[in-house]
Amino acid sequence: MLFVSNEHCTSAEVKEKIMATEKADRNKTIDTPLSEGQIYLDRCIAVTQKQADLTGVLDKTIIGDMLTVCPLLPAGSVDLIIADPPYNLTKTYNGTTFSKKKDAEYEEYTRKWISAVKPLLKPDGSIYVCCDWETSLIVGNVLREFFYVRNRITWQREKGRGAKANWKNGMEDIWFATNSSDYIFNLDAVKIRKKVIAPYRVDGEPKDWMETESGNYRDTCPSNFWDDITIPFWSMAENTAHPTQKSEKLIAKIMLASSSAGDIVLDPFLGSGTTSVVAKKLDRRYIGIELEKQYCVWAEQRLEMAETNAEIQGYVNGVFWERNSLSEQNAVGEAKAKRGRKRKPEEHLPIDKETT
Repeated sequence: MLFVSNEHCTSAEVKEKIMATEKADRNKTIDTPLSEGQIYLDRCIAVTQKQADLTGVLDKTIIGDMLTVCPLLPAGSVDLIIADPPYNLTKTYNGTTFSKKKDAEYEEYTRKWISAVKPLLKPDGSIYVCCDWETSLIVGNVLREFFYVRNRITWQREKGRGAKANWKNGMEDIWFATNSSDYIFNLDAVKIRKKVIAPYRVDGEPKDWMETESGNYRDTCPSNFWDDITIPFWSMAENTAHPTQKSEKLIAKIMLASSSAGDIVLDPFLGSGTTSVVAKKLDRRYIGIELEKQYCVWAEQRLEMAETNAEIQGYVNGVFWERNSLSEQNAVGEAKAKRGRKRKPEEHLPIDKETT
């Protein structure tokens, strides 16, 4: 670990020293400074005029305030909205500070941005909104004014320090709502593969589970409590220096459940680009809006990386796996490859429960 003496340095100088330090070999954090990211910034666009259609904005990162940009996009053009707005906390995003508001003020802020995205959603479209426990009720109640609220997902965070006089905050919420009673939900696409501890058989055959070379598993229906999410950290290829980045696996669950290949996904608070990156990896079209140019650089850098690497950690061969099951995922992949090598070139591995 490197210690930087700040005895005779200003806070800005200390930060400069730390940023200038070489990262450890295993540290994959994307933190390209704005001064070195012009090549990525040049790929972003600004939208200043009303768009007749999405031709000029599809698969683009838009630099700007979503409250200004959204009214310029065509109505009824988006299949899915994934929004991760600033939580009601005082937090700095690359020099821009979002200050904690009174509940009534945050409610009005939430109503304002939801009013801006509502017209963009198709009649059969869905919206997901991330929030913390303090603002969850506010977000849910405002969503009810505009949409049909279907569920509240709670997901477990791994990170976070303990509190001296309160319970550690280890959970966050995601509200799921739709524009109408006609909406997409692909249940089979988001089942979770879990290890079977006490397998049950009927007439000697597995019941509701599968027997594989690497263990016994069951593909279970997902609930509204997600305990299989890992927050990106320094050794993960998807990790950036953004302070509130969501994981690709989390976004992939939402996207696979509530959209189809070729659908258009909008993220009005793009941040470091996770929604756009996952859309690219899952054959969706995307529109991302982000105010901070620094985050736009990281988003475009990650989109470039996705050109040659479409992997999503925790999602392998069309299946979501439990957290901390990498060795099991690798074992299944190796077994599948081994079985494939034994077949003649013209033969194809059948798609069955064991390998999907």
